[in-house]
Amino acid sequence: MNRVMSGLVMAISLCACAPKVANNTLDVDRELNYCNEQIQKTLTHIGDITMMPRNILEGQTHWNLVPVKIEEWTVGFWPGILWYNYENTKSKEMMDDARHYTDILEPLTMLPAYDHDLGFQLFCSYGNGYRLTGDEKYKQIILNAADTLATLFNPKVGTILSWPREVDNGRFAPFNTIMDNMINLEMLYWAAANGGTKELYDIATRHAETTMKYHFREDGSNYHVTLYDTITGDFIKGVTHQGYADETMWARGQAWAIYGYTMVYRETGDKKFLRFAEKVTDIYLKRLPKDYVPYWDFDVPNIPDEPKDASAAAIVASALLELSQLEDNPAKAVEYKYAAVNMLISLSSDEYRSGETNSAFLLRSTGHKPNGSEIDASINYADYYYIEALTRLKKMEG
Repeated sequence: MNRVMSGLVMAISLCACAPKVANNTLDVDRELNYCNEQIQKTLTHIGDITMMPRNILEGQTHWNLVPVKIEEWTVGFWPGILWYNYENTKSKEMMDDARHYTDILEPLTMLPAYDHDLGFQLFCSYGNGYRLTGDEKYKQIILNAADTLATLFNPKVGTILSWPREVDNGRFAPFNTIMDNMINLEMLYWAAANGGTKELYDIATRHAETTMKYHFREDGSNYHVTLYDTITGDFIKGVTHQGYADETMWARGQAWAIYGYTMVYRETGDKKFLRFAEKVTDIYLKRLPKDYVPYWDFDVPNIPDEPKDASAAAIVASALLELSQLEDNPAKAVEYKYAAVNMLISLSSDEYRSGETNSAFLLRSTGHKPNGSEIDASINYADYYYIEALTRLKKMEG
């Protein structure tokens, strides 16, 4: 039985201001077995199909399925979940399922860049597939996808364009970059290290530097969307799309920042990114509620009568497990691991576990509150980062 946290008692004194959870143990093997059981339920229900599970809305019991289209940014998460489950179960049947759902994404690999989400779509799926199988076809698809994503980079601005369609309709014009885009840089770094050009590395790093300069407020919180002038390259302003207001801290946006800058430090080794990862993490941890799962926006009125966002907690848990291993400050390393495990303890509790309610892993995620979309729902990316975090923790614990 794999129990963790016993070695983290010292962290309590280091995290005196942090929230606490009542139970101080987490059985990682039990939670991974739970994930496998929920996956088997889903596979039994949806069958061998060419659509992807996206969400289970409040009151529903089965996944809503979406077609594999370039406009659907979440289609890579279900194959990624299956790859992580294969990594933990070593099941031949699970590998076959992971391959099936990965392979049906192939039409997306032959299209020009629709937006920045290629990393979510193709690296979560083909990236994990290549990591676990060494399939050369998968490798080439990732390399091609990285080159496609790089076509959205604007050297004058210094970032990758996130939403070309929002420029065309004038909503986020003349050039926009969103915080979510930080996650897609990982595919560029990987490609640069595995047969792609050095330019991909340079694009990713320049994007991270420009984002660090303009996307954040002094306290370390971030704007969801930044707008730039394409002629001068100048920053125009920061606004929100999925947060409560332009100047508030949208929970998942801050989660993307924590995950993104942790990854950029891993890939570059540049301490400025480590220090920045700490900054964006510390404000998030300082403002968390007692159960380590944020409300959908930290500054929304009417807390606690607002929806939570389990997806943000899952993303941050995964990121902080990695950040704790990269830290050059031992106290910070302990603090971040302690926080990450507490996040997983809460997510694994009856409050957030789907259990018999449906076949997802987690309840209580919020997709797009201002748009009234996916509120208090089970969502595929919450499950993806949850199983990724559990897998990382299992490896850390040996």
